[in-house]
Amino acid sequence: MSTGTSSCVVIHELFPALLDIQDTQLRAGVEHAWHDAIREGNSGRGWDIDTLRSLPFTLKAGSNGMRFLEHVNSCVRQCQAISGVLRSTFGSRVPIDLDTLIAGALLADIGKLYEIEMHPKHGPAVSPGGSLVRHPFTGVGLCMKHGLPDAVLHIVATHSFEGDRVQRSIESIIFHHADFIDFDIALLLGGARS
Repeated sequence: MSTGTSSCVVIHELFPALLDIQDTQLRAGVEHAWHDAIREGNSGRGWDIDTLRSLPFTLKAGSNGMRFLEHVNSCVRQCQAISGVLRSTFGSRVPIDLDTLIAGALLADIGKLYEIEMHPKHGPAVSPGGSLVRHPFTGVGLCMKHGLPDAVLHIVATHSFEGDRVQRSIESIIFHHADFIDFDIALLLGGARS
């Protein structure tokens, strides 16, 4: 994998919802985190965009055709739609910080670029580091490096089963369910059981 290609990646072309984040500092932090993950992931070899586009969303569901970048974009769009339904139904009684929700949805699985590597002979596999530290942890570390707010770190940290023992924020609850809609469908399509 070439690390040189990541320097010219336009992150909002991979993730159009990045431009929906109104806070320019938050948007820049999300963008910088993705540049680092693309450059540093894959066991330090970096990811080229073609490989990144072909990366499966999860290694737990066999070959189901669902891709990682599609999953990130799917979750963001689901979160935006759910937020819209909640706002139109409940108004301000369900306070949602849309910038935080979008940023968290864009970043929740960023740690997978460190958790997974492209093995030369076997294709995508859990990296040596990924077998020790799951993506919510590497994701939080990367987000902290870029000074992202605690509310966004919370979504990254709590989106998976690691968050089952804490009180999730409203934004984290929304993302968690969007994430597992895709995950459960991926398992079904791949013939795996959760």
